[in-house]
Amino acid sequence: MLTCGRYLSSAAATTPSLSPLRTLTCSFFRRHPVRFLSSASAATATAVEPDTKGSGGGAGGGATTPQWKAAIDFKWIRDNRDAVATNILNRNSVANLDVVLQLYDQYLALQKEVERLRAERNAVANKMKGKLDPSVRQALVDEGKNLKESLIVLEENLVQLTDKLQLEAQSIPNTTHPDVPVGDEENSVIRKEVGCQRNFSFTIKDHIQLGKDLDLFDFDAASEVSGSKFYYLKNEAVLLEMSLVNWAIAEVSKKGFTPLITPEIVRSSVVERCGFQPRTQNTQVYSIDGSDQCLIGTAEIPVGGIHMNSILPDSDLPIKYVAYSHCFRTEAGAAGAATRGLYRVHQFSKVEMFILCRPEESDKYHEELITIEEDLYASLGLHFKTLDMATGDLGAPAYRKYDIEAWMPGLERYGEISSASNCTDYQSRRLGIRFRPAPSEPPSATNPKKGKGGSSGPTQFVHTLNATAVAVPRLIISILENFQQEDGTVVVPEPLRPYMGGLGVLSHKTK
Repeated sequence: MLTCGRYLSSAAATTPSLSPLRTLTCSFFRRHPVRFLSSASAATATAVEPDTKGSGGGAGGGATTPQWKAAIDFKWIRDNRDAVATNILNRNSVANLDVVLQLYDQYLALQKEVERLRAERNAVANKMKGKLDPSVRQALVDEGKNLKESLIVLEENLVQLTDKLQLEAQSIPNTTHPDVPVGDEENSVIRKEVGCQRNFSFTIKDHIQLGKDLDLFDFDAASEVSGSKFYYLKNEAVLLEMSLVNWAIAEVSKKGFTPLITPEIVRSSVVERCGFQPRTQNTQVYSIDGSDQCLIGTAEIPVGGIHMNSILPDSDLPIKYVAYSHCFRTEAGAAGAATRGLYRVHQFSKVEMFILCRPEESDKYHEELITIEEDLYASLGLHFKTLDMATGDLGAPAYRKYDIEAWMPGLERYGEISSASNCTDYQSRRLGIRFRPAPSEPPSATNPKKGKGGSSGPTQFVHTLNATAVAVPRLIISILENFQQEDGTVVVPEPLRPYMGGLGVLSHKTK
C-alpha cells in the first residue's frame, strides 16, 4: 500500500508460527519460533481470546469494549518479554508492553479464582443429588446461591479485564523480518536500482508547470469547489489516468490475479482490523459522522474484508486480487513544497494487488509482488530504486515492506510511487480469515471412510500481502517530468499508447 502510516498465528498452540511477534531479533527468533492460537486450541490454551505505529484496534477513540477480537498468545509474549519490547522500541510503536503483561497476570489470577468457584459450585450441585436431610439440603442451597452470586461478580470482572487486555494488546505491532534494517527511514537499504537520471539539455519544468502549459490540471477550480489538495484532470491527463489503470490491470491479470472494483465506503471495524486508525488524532482516514463507516484510503481494506470470518479450503490458496478504487486520505500533518501539486492529495485512483496465501509461502509471494512492481515501472522507462524499509518506517501490520521511489526531476528528488508489504497473519487474525490445510496423505484404499487416511490438523490463519501496481498521481508526475521535451511536449511511454488510442505525445492545445 502506498504511503499510509501505519499479532500471533492460528496454528495450534503447540505449533510454531511464521507470523508476527516472531522475529524481533535475527538470532533470537531463528532459535525460538512464535506460537499462536487456532480455533481448535483456543479453548484449552493459556492464551486469552477475549483480542502505526500502534493500531487503533477496537478502541474506537476511547471505547472500553473491543468491537472485534484476535487470538493472541500472551504466554509467549510474557516468556519473550525482552524480545517483544525490543521490537516495539525498534518500530517506534506506542504499545505499552508493561500494561499488557500486568493485565495478563491479573487475568490469569482472576480466571483461576473463577474456575475455583465454578468447581465448588459443581461440587455443591453434586452433593444435592439424592435424598438429603432438609437442613443439609437447605445449607447446600444457601451455599450454592452464595457461590452463584460471587461468580456473577467475578465473571463480569473477568469480561471487563479481558476487554482491557484485548484493547491494550491490539496496539502491539507485527513482528519484523530478521533482515529488516533497524532504525528510522534513513537507515533503509537499497535493494535494487533501475536506470539512471536523465540528462536534460534544457531547463526542465515540474509537473505543475507542465500541466498548466499543456492544460492538463486545474488546481484552482478544485480548491474553490472542494478545498486544498484536490484537482481536476483535463484533456490528455484523463486519458493518461485511464491508460495507467487499464494497463496495470491488464498486465497484473496476466499473472493470475482476479480483477476487482471495490466499495469505497467500509465499516470502521474493517478499517481497524486491517491495522488502520480511523478515529484517532492525525488519522489518515475520513470517517463519516453519525455512522460506523469510513472512506477507504486503499483498496487493501475492502479486499481484505472479502473473506472476513471465513475458512478457506487449502486448494483455494493462493488467492490473488488486483483491485481498482478511488482512495481518500486526510494527509493530516502534510505541508510544504514536497506536497505541492499531485504529489500528496486527498483523493486519487489506485490499482492495488492483494494476496492471501499459506504462511510458509508469504515470503515467496512478497518477492513476486515487488518483482511485478519493478517490471511495470521499468517497462515505462522510469529510473527508480527499491528500498528495504527500516523498522522505524514500518506500520503496525507490516512484517517487511519494500518501497519504490522514482526520480522526479522537476521536484529534484526521489518520490515514493509504490510499496509492497508482507503482513503475515496480522490482518487475517483480526479479520478472522483461516484456511483448512489439506490432509497430509490421501485416504487409504482399504479404509476409504470419510475423514480417514490423513489429518488436516487445526485451521490456520492465512498470510496477507499487499502492493501498489499504480498510484495514478505519482506516476503522472513521474511521466510528465521524466519524458518532457525541449518544446514543452511530453512523450507517452510506449506501453500506455494502446490504452490512449495510439497517442504518443502530449502537446500544447491550439486555440
